[in-house]
This record gives sequence, structure tokens and C-alpha cells, in this order.
Amino acid sequence: MTANSAQQVWIYDTTLRDGTQREGLSVSTEDKLRIARRLDQLGVPFIEGGWPGANPKDVQFFWQLQEEPLEQAEVVAFCSTRRPQTMAREESMLQAILAAGTRWVTIFGKSWDLHVTEGIKTTLPENLAMIRDTIEYLCSQGRQVIYDAEHWFDGYKNNPEYALMTLETAMLAGAEWLVLCDTNGGCLPHEVSQIVEDVRANLSVVGSQRMTIPHIGIHTHNDSDTAVANAIAAVIAGAKMVQGTINGYGERCGNANLCSLIPNLQLKLGYECIDVQKLAQIADTSRFVSEVVNLAPDEHAPFVGRSAFAHKGGIHVSAVERNPLTYEHISPEQVGNNRRIVISEQAGVSNVIAKARTFGIDLDKNHPATRQILARMKDLEQEGYQFEAAEASFELLMREALNSRQLFFAIKGFQVHCDLVQGETDSNALATVKVTVNGQDILEAAEGNGPVAALDAALRKALVNFYPQIANFELTDYKVRILNGHTGTAAKTRVLVESGNGFQRWTTVGVSPNILAASYQAVVEGLEYGLMLQQQSPTVKVYSPIPNFSRKSGI
Repeated sequence: MTANSAQQVWIYDTTLRDGTQREGLSVSTEDKLRIARRLDQLGVPFIEGGWPGANPKDVQFFWQLQEEPLEQAEVVAFCSTRRPQTMAREESMLQAILAAGTRWVTIFGKSWDLHVTEGIKTTLPENLAMIRDTIEYLCSQGRQVIYDAEHWFDGYKNNPEYALMTLETAMLAGAEWLVLCDTNGGCLPHEVSQIVEDVRANLSVVGSQRMTIPHIGIHTHNDSDTAVANAIAAVIAGAKMVQGTINGYGERCGNANLCSLIPNLQLKLGYECIDVQKLAQIADTSRFVSEVVNLAPDEHAPFVGRSAFAHKGGIHVSAVERNPLTYEHISPEQVGNNRRIVISEQAGVSNVIAKARTFGIDLDKNHPATRQILARMKDLEQEGYQFEAAEASFELLMREALNSRQLFFAIKGFQVHCDLVQGETDSNALATVKVTVNGQDILEAAEGNGPVAALDAALRKALVNFYPQIANFELTDYKVRILNGHTGTAAKTRVLVESGNGFQRWTTVGVSPNILAASYQAVVEGLEYGLMLQQQSPTVKVYSPIPNFSRKSGI
């Protein structure tokens, strides 16, 4: 694989190795395989799979990819140079690298003299021998080598002559890529660009010979919150490979975020990173990886976050409705995201009209209900409601103002009783509800391990004979916020309830000084909204059950 275009930038993903060093992130072999295949579909040319021999998980990963190779990506094995005072051909860790069966191998070595003398306790000449011997041995075994110069920028600042000698050694030993690593993440963009330019100028002449230098790469960490900017600076200065991770995962503050780097390089600077038709997979890939590693996605992440193209202020929405370029630096569809109009107390008429459109409701500023909806929403937000987080409740509010809110059932009353035994953490709750459906009164009771769970169960029990589809509805999340804590136990409470049917999810809100009343309102609207969705799309298939948290968490 060679860089044959002046505008080509090779993307090197290290999510499966460097990314997994993030605190709290752990993946199985199957997880790693799923992520690797998703990155392969995205068109990432290099995927670093891990350090074969370092743990059984990585050995299994590389073995399975030998059995079922990726379609287009080069999977890369990662390792250090040999140890001091040994021979590369005798190193067991290098034998594990060869057994991984990859065509490409990434080797990292020391660039900073401090790390040589204090870290690995050897001499500067021996470190050069370690780099040379390791790369020459791997090349003799038919491997193509990427050399990662660890702590490169710190090493260059401290002792530029020696740091350059490490790169020259790797180059003469046969490395095809020299990757400059800001391992501590302490550099700023102006430093990176200047040092990359210095490297390219100095490596073009070794001794008295003018050399064709290997391609330069960049690997940046985010400890100064400049990893993406540093990587872009390096590319502008001549780097042809960018190493990073999906969502910026990595040790400490993380790595350069490929979900930001790829769009910036490709859409803003004109470099070729991945197939332009696959660029729209970036947002889905970001969410997929966050799901596999079991970390909540960053809703405010640039390009791929749910809020990346969300518009809340009324003036903003009005302008975006006329021309999205007014408040969007790119079209969200280019990266697989979408525009969202947020409803809040800062909203204007434009927000209401735009949000109505997403609900399939045709409104304009002259419609008599438009300003009525806006005024009602702002009054409720003043009371503590939050409709930007509960769009299902806002749609119900809107349909009520338009006299199109269907009354599926009416609650006549409810009671909740809790049994609390001193010294025991578990408690039982009993809820009784009275509802009217089609003129018929129904009284039902149900138990739960918390008052909300009991109330939810009693409502379902009362309604399921009339609306069997309720059996597929689940309460998937429950959040409580105290709005005015200074009033103590009399404080007003906001409850957000997320519900789902195995295919769709929606959120409703309730507000009251009584936490049960707030919960009741949110739960009831969640059931009502689910029935409305089912009526609009009666053939929606439920693909998989969603865990019923309300019956497991004691809420």
C-alpha cells in the first residue's frame, strides 16, 4: 500500500489498542472483531488490532482475522523494539508478532533521551541498535514496518540531534512510515507544524546522501485538548498518515478523534481520507463503537453528536429555516447526522413550525394555534418542564392545542402504598388505579419493587385488554431532577421517563411538588404516546425486547 496521491491522507485507526487504554473501557475479542469489521466497512485503510502476545485476547483476535480476513483494511500488529542487550531474532515477543500473520507491523521505539536513560535504563547507542535490529529483522521476515517514534516531540525539544538520529536509524533499517508521536499530549499546533517541517527538511539528507524519506505520520494525544488541531497542523506541514481513535478514546484525555479529523481533512481541506460515499457512515460508526464499548455517546461531539446540528434559539432557527449555512458549517447529512430543532423557553415561532413539521403537522405563523402553542410551552417551561428532553410530551401538547390529541383512556385516580421494613433495603409497593376506556370504568391493582414500578404495572394491567400492544411497551429510563432544592422536601420535582416498544423510543415529562404525581404524569403520557405511534404505524414490527428497568431498579 503506497501513498500515490499528493492529497491522500492515510487513516490509521488504533481504537482497538490505544483506545482500549481508556479508563473504564473494556472489550472482549468479539467486541474487537465487530469494531474492526465496522471500520473495514467505513473504508479505514489501517486498523491496529493490538499487541499479539501481550494477552490471550489479542492472540485470539489476530487468529480469527486470519481465518476470516477483513475485506479491504490492513490489520496491523503492534509491538515495541527488542529489549536492551538482546537480539531481535531471539525475542519471543517478536515471534508472537510474526505469528499474528499481518503484512504490516507497527514498532514503537524511544525518541527522548530521558526515556532511554531513565525509562529503559540503557545507553543512547544501544537504543539506536534496538531500533535498527528490530526493524531489519521484521523486514527480513517479509513484514512492512511502520515506526512509531514515541515521545517524539518531547525528545526533539530536549535533544533534537539524537531524536533525529532515531528516525534516521529507523529509515535506513527499512521502515516505510515514520510516525511522530505526541505521547504526552503537551504540544500546540504551531509547535507541531514547525517540527514536522524540520523533520522533513533534515531527513532528506543523511550524511552526504540525499535520501527519499519514508512517509511521515502523526499520532497525537489530547492532554492539551489540541489533538485534532495538532494532527491537522501536521498534515498541512506534510504528514501523510494520521493515527487516532473513534470518538477520541484513549488513555488519560484520549487520542485524536477520527470522527472529527476525517471530516475536517476531507470536507474542509480537500484531502482524500475515505471514500466520499462512506463519509456519511461516520455518525453511525461513532454510535456503533460507543454502543459496543458500553460508553454513553457524547451528545455534543462535533460532527457526530446528537446536538452537533441542534438549533435552540428562535433567531437561529428562523435563519436556518431560510438557509442552513447561516448556522451550520457543513450539511449534517455529509457525515450521516441530521438537523434538530430544539424546543425550549428560548424558542420562537420558527421553532414551533419546524418542530411541527418533524411531527407531520403543517403549521405556519398565521395559524391561530401556533402562538398559542408557543405561549403554553413557555409557561410550562417556566414551571419546570423541559421539552427539549421530552419531545413526545411536546407533540402531545401541540396536538391538544390543535384538537387532534386522541383520548385513549382517562385516569380517574390512583393510590400508591409502600411497605418499608426497618433494617431492610428492599421494599414492596402496591398501586391501585381507576381508569375509563370507552365509557367503561376499570379498577386494577399491581405490585412492584418501587412506587413507579407498581403504578406502571397497574396502568398496563388496566389497559392491556383494550390495547394489547401495550404489552410491548417498556419503561427504559427514569430520571428525577429537583428544581428548587432550597425548599427542602417541598421542592418541585421534574421526572423524565423514556419508553420504548423494541423499535422506537420516546421521552415524556412530568412536573409536580409530589414526585409520584410527576412520575404518574410522565408514565401516563408515555403510554399515550406509544399508543398514538402504534395507531400511526400499526404494522411496526417489534424486533427485540428492551429491558424493563422500572421493574428491576426499585423506582
